[in-house]
Amino acid sequence: MSSRVGIRFSQCARNLARASPFRRPHGRRYQTTEAAPTPPPQGTFQRLWNSPVGVKTVHFWAPVMKWALVLAGISDFYRPPEKLSLTQNLALTATGAIWTRWCFIIKPRNILLAAVNFFLGCVGVTQVTRILMWQQSVKAGTAVTETIEQDAKNAVQTLEGTAENPEARAKSAIQ
Repeated sequence: MSSRVGIRFSQCARNLARASPFRRPHGRRYQTTEAAPTPPPQGTFQRLWNSPVGVKTVHFWAPVMKWALVLAGISDFYRPPEKLSLTQNLALTATGAIWTRWCFIIKPRNILLAAVNFFLGCVGVTQVTRILMWQQSVKAGTAVTETIEQDAKNAVQTLEGTAENPEARAKSAIQ
């Protein structure tokens, strides 16, 4: 009986020594540098289908549909600037700028969405610039129009004075 206790004690002590936190495990000393087995190569369509931003996700279809906004903004290039809305185009510019930055922060990073938002911002900036330039030309044109109208009134008054008393006008012009 005493030999059994000794065997049990030695087995317990050996197991405790193996689990000791100070003892270095043998498996880590000889780690391999081989790479894990690579999965079989996938075709282009299969990679697109299984991607986190692939065809079967909203990360793909939202940017595809958002290109309609970019195309609508591009079609507005042919409209006269007085018919464009400044607030609407400012909203497009802000949306493009904010969401372009956000597309690089979110996971999975969505380059397709970032591209469409970048172009949306570019279209918005172009339209806002057109509208502001038109508004400035209208203000400058109003000042020029007022000057021309004032000169025309002065000329009319001079002509009216000449028609009423041509002899006096001729004498004052000679002197």
